Amino acid sequence: MPFIEEILKHRSLSIVGLEKNTGKTVCLNYVLGRLHEMGVRTAVTSIGVDGEQTDSVYATAKPEITVYEGMRFITSEKHYLQRQLISQIVSVDEQCTSLGHLVTADVLSPGKVLLSGAATTEKLKRQIAECSADGVPLTIIDGALSRLSLASPTVTDSMILATGAAVSPNLQQLISKTKFFYKFINLEEIDNQLLKTLEPLTSGLWAIDDEGVAHDLGVASAFLLGSKDVNLFAYGNRLFATGAVSDRLLKQLSAQSGEKCITLIVRDFTKLFITQEAYATFVRKGGKILVLRKSKLIAICLNPTSPQGFLLDSERACGALSEALGIPVYDVMKVPKQTIL
Repeated sequence: MPFIEEILKHRSLSIVGLEKNTGKTVCLNYVLGRLHEMGVRTAVTSIGVDGEQTDSVYATAKPEITVYEGMRFITSEKHYLQRQLISQIVSVDEQCTSLGHLVTADVLSPGKVLLSGAATTEKLKRQIAECSADGVPLTIIDGALSRLSLASPTVTDSMILATGAAVSPNLQQLISKTKFFYKFINLEEIDNQLLKTLEPLTSGLWAIDDEGVAHDLGVASAFLLGSKDVNLFAYGNRLFATGAVSDRLLKQLSAQSGEKCITLIVRDFTKLFITQEAYATFVRKGGKILVLRKSKLIAICLNPTSPQGFLLDSERACGALSEALGIPVYDVMKVPKQTIL
């Protein structure tokens, strides 16, 4: 797959799924295998638990994670003891998780491993930095359901998005949901001058005036906006939400906007927890969402099979999704064409 070369331009990569069972582990195994063939030393870890033989929800078989000689992996003490390979411990983290201390080890012979890594993005960032300082040029982080934070450009330099029949067995619905998410990944960045002003702000809701000065609106979180009477537009039509944004804020902005064209700025796309309906209403009233930093999307990979047994025509689904998004979409397994639509 041509996107492998693009991965090599970055220090870190996250693999995130639009839903559970969209093929993240299959994609991870493909990437690890190709990088091994190319002689690229790689570290791998997870923000959840990955590599189980059986899905905990659907009780279906799942692919295990294969790592190769020369690679580095970070996992919990519990799952390190369950590895099916020979490895050498590099370090053991002092902080203890619910599954024991985090163990960093180098692979001496190829085999299977369960990954259960850091629970916080700050820890992940430190691990990426440590691996880089130790001569490992690329760290890959496998995601978990509803843990999109690792795809933030403040955590990883690049990302792969996994989608597929698990999102919807209906091709048009799959395209609609994936396209909506893809739109957020590609939200426009603010200019560098405004970035310098807003990036240090870590909490609250702020208004930005015409001179680019940020004014604290006295609201600790966008979720608390309805608890007090606040003139959101006292300084203009631009707002910066430092934390998560839900439908509630968009609906309030849409209701209060009047003739104003509101610009809502968020840190990055992982802060958005909004529905297509709320977003469409906001945009229809002249609203616009910008980000401080844009995530670098390396590729979109598609799993045509759902855990319920639905199977999309891989070639047709990849082609239709690629046409809708305007970028290539890959099925790393190249499933033979079968159609249940």
